[in-house]
Amino acid sequence: MRNVHRRTIDASADAVGAHLDALGGPEDRWWPSRNWPPMILDRPLQVGADGGHGPIRYHVTGHEPGRRVRFAFHARTGLVGWHEFTVTPAGRQRCSVRHEVGARATGRMRVLVPLVVRSLHDAVLEDLLDNAERVATGRVRHPARWSLWVRVLHRLTVAGRRTSPRSQRTARVRREAVSSEGRS
Repeated sequence: MRNVHRRTIDASADAVGAHLDALGGPEDRWWPSRNWPPMILDRPLQVGADGGHGPIRYHVTGHEPGRRVRFAFHARTGLVGWHEFTVTPAGRQRCSVRHEVGARATGRMRVLVPLVVRSLHDAVLEDLLDNAERVATGRVRHPARWSLWVRVLHRLTVAGRRTSPRSQRTARVRREAVSSEGRS
């Protein structure tokens, strides 16, 4: 399975890359946890940090501050491989944010990826890129729109589990606890 999402943002790679380094932590402004299970890491973004979002688990295997982070999937996730974010300059006040997955589905994920996971993954990534653009520029030129299929899948698999105010508060408390443990 190969999957790539990319967004060109009218801001410097340095400004955008600073937010990349907050992924999975209490200051994460990219991850769209209002509609999706939050991405939570057990410590600040660095090689060895472990976590994930919902049932998808992974750990950091590579990190170039402000430019790149690579995660390897845990075997129990049913994906063998990696996913990574990169921020690359595309001019003085422009950059590209890219997310790429290189993985092989195993077990039940061989069925779930084409039927459910791929569509939800594409939606969460486009929501994340909207947030990255909004954080950097204050607006989103072309906001992502969920297809009917994504809305149905989201309602059946995600909605209600992570979108209630209580769930959001619980996620925030977990992030703060994880963050304070990482500083100890």
